[in-house]
Amino acid sequence: MEHNINKHISGRFNEELENVRNHVLSMGGLVEQQLNLALDAVSTSNADKARKVSENDYKVNAMEVNIDEECTRIIAKRQPAASDLRLVVAIAKTIADLERIGDEAERIAKVALDSFTKDQQHLLVNVENMGRLVSKMLHDVLDSFARMDAQRAFEVHKEDAKVDREYEAITRQIMTYMMEDPRSIPKIMDLVWSVRSLERIGDRCQNIAEYVIYFVNGKDIRHTSQEDIEKTL
Repeated sequence: MEHNINKHISGRFNEELENVRNHVLSMGGLVEQQLNLALDAVSTSNADKARKVSENDYKVNAMEVNIDEECTRIIAKRQPAASDLRLVVAIAKTIADLERIGDEAERIAKVALDSFTKDQQHLLVNVENMGRLVSKMLHDVLDSFARMDAQRAFEVHKEDAKVDREYEAITRQIMTYMMEDPRSIPKIMDLVWSVRSLERIGDRCQNIAEYVIYFVNGKDIRHTSQEDIEKTL
């Protein structure tokens, strides 16, 4: 189900909401770039790309502050109700999660500053594979936000279970490797943290999917089973 945000609003107020929503999509695009750049940095052991992720993080933070201020102004000036208020709330929560995804991308990029031996490469490959899964999840949830499509958001929401399974499998694999070669622990711990960051990004994407569903259907589906969420769509 998609939601037309023009349905209950008009004129200048509509423009303000459209503008702030577009700013969220711009922020989402930047965060997606940051994550993909971080994953590229890891897969190619490219320190320059890793540093670029770190250098660009301030842009994500600045966008969050600016959009948050826009939301505050809209609430103070327009005192929105019903679906309009839900949209502003969904936006405020979404940008907080996007900012944290940006932070996680920066942590992932730091792995590219380490040098890994040939027999550690298979661990990196698995991290990259999980990274691509999470990157697609972020792309799809931003698409669901752009369209305010609750059904698409729900599909993203379900993907987090796959990310969690990948996280558990890779973590077990990394732990086994460290037990077999204790000298590798300091370096491999950076991989552990990067996998943890990817798992957290999956959680953040799931959160954003919930905000989309909340806006469209007016129901808070946090801590709700997949079966019960599906009944609301």
